[in-house]
Amino acid sequence: MGLCFLVCLFSFIFISVYAQNGKANVTVKGTVFIDGKNPIASTSSNFICATLDWWPPEKCDYGTCSWANSSLLNLDLKNKIFLNAVKAFSPLKIRLGGTLEDRVIYQTEDNLHAPCKPFTQNSSELFGFTEGCLSLARWDELNSFFNQSGALIVFGLNALNGKSILPNSSAVGAWNSSNAASFIRYTVKKGYNIYGWELGNELCGTGVGVRVAAANYAFDTISLNDIIDYAYRGLFKPLTIAPGGFFEPDWFGEFIALTENTLDIVTQHIYNLGPGVDEHIIEKIVNPSYLSGGAGLFIQLQDTLKRSETSTTAWVGESGGAYNSGRNHVSNTFVYSFWYLDQLGMASVYDTKTYCRQTLIGGNYGLLNTTTFVPNPDYYSALLWHRLMGSNVLSTNFTGTNMIRAYAHCAKQSQGITLLLINLDSHTTVQATVNFNGTSAYVHGHRKTVVQKPHCKEPTQTIREEYHLTPKDGNIQSQTVLLNGKPLIVDSSGAIPALNPVTVPLSKPVTVVPRSIVFVHMPNVSLPACMQIRR
Repeated sequence: MGLCFLVCLFSFIFISVYAQNGKANVTVKGTVFIDGKNPIASTSSNFICATLDWWPPEKCDYGTCSWANSSLLNLDLKNKIFLNAVKAFSPLKIRLGGTLEDRVIYQTEDNLHAPCKPFTQNSSELFGFTEGCLSLARWDELNSFFNQSGALIVFGLNALNGKSILPNSSAVGAWNSSNAASFIRYTVKKGYNIYGWELGNELCGTGVGVRVAAANYAFDTISLNDIIDYAYRGLFKPLTIAPGGFFEPDWFGEFIALTENTLDIVTQHIYNLGPGVDEHIIEKIVNPSYLSGGAGLFIQLQDTLKRSETSTTAWVGESGGAYNSGRNHVSNTFVYSFWYLDQLGMASVYDTKTYCRQTLIGGNYGLLNTTTFVPNPDYYSALLWHRLMGSNVLSTNFTGTNMIRAYAHCAKQSQGITLLLINLDSHTTVQATVNFNGTSAYVHGHRKTVVQKPHCKEPTQTIREEYHLTPKDGNIQSQTVLLNGKPLIVDSSGAIPALNPVTVPLSKPVTVVPRSIVFVHMPNVSLPACMQIRR
């Protein structure tokens, strides 16, 4: 009785605050329909991924330089917040790459005395910078950090080495793999754990600055796979990943067909919000029709994979929403989580195994502030997804308003489920009832009892956990996010704050206030779909 009273009191206060701020003018009812018979897709258990890039401080867009010292060559690896932010995922998948990866030369043991220079800005050079060098000493430092933080590393290799670039921007000729092969051998010798080796960045299709034909790229990818096979003989073999670029059906179809028995992961990049200079990005983010339009890329890639009958699976290898470093005061604020979490949900529905956010730190779209390392709102959205959303994806549909985005997965750390609700509406509170279409069973200890309408009689069995994310002061462009009304703030020791839920009787509707996000963990709801292993 006391528990129910406290929950009701919390809900009343939570809604009243919004009403007083003039945010909640209307309350509507809706229903979330979850089909629990079979999963419709599955993700990797480490679905959340973030990137680290090569851009030096001189990288600027639209007159603003937003990268500071976030490059793989100069990033402060001793920052406590940075270490704690990565460790909180246990583990976080990190992709090392970006535009300049195809301009990186790796120092090797047989050329230790050769100059190893950083990138230098030069407008006459490809991508606006000279070649840069990754020293073995820096590679050692990076791996020390990765080992300490428990990160899973995907390394993007220079795919242009040895190629000639024609006046029409086509890169031709075979990939000179000798430098990469030496670097891989050193990595194996040192015992550094690499989750996957990826070849090239945005060179597929029409390319970004440079393009490589599908047949040529396939030949180079097969060469990379051969190098990995040889270097890791007798050891656990990392994944072979490519091409890391924007999806074009014909190019990807040809490439996948030619690498059918070689390629483990096919990666596409997504920047569906347009350029960072666009002043209308927020309007796109809160438009459900615009968000739904992003499904096409996932559908087309899955159709391409199905036609090829390959075992290759799909990742989003890089996605920052708005390209050219994102948009300050948008990409690093609360409102971006509407786009980001919707992308994670949509990618999962279409069997995407991993989603890499551009960036972990760097630019305006970093999960962490580029100079202070303090988490931006999307960091906490990613961390909650990682902890709550399991691999099996459930068919989910919401009725009542088109301003609610709804996704459900089997739970990650229980035999129950987790529901994600995103309210894009600025003036409407939604009371959402969950309907399992007759497939639910509520677990009591070691036995299951089918229950049609659970009541608040057994608090330990008939409650759910809710995580309400809202912006500070109701400002969707705030860089501070509130969890159940309390600001998430790193303490003086650099520790990431605890993400604690509130408990609510299972029988009550889920309250989703305007412009808010709710993760709903139902640990005692057992569905047939969550008893299955889907690959």
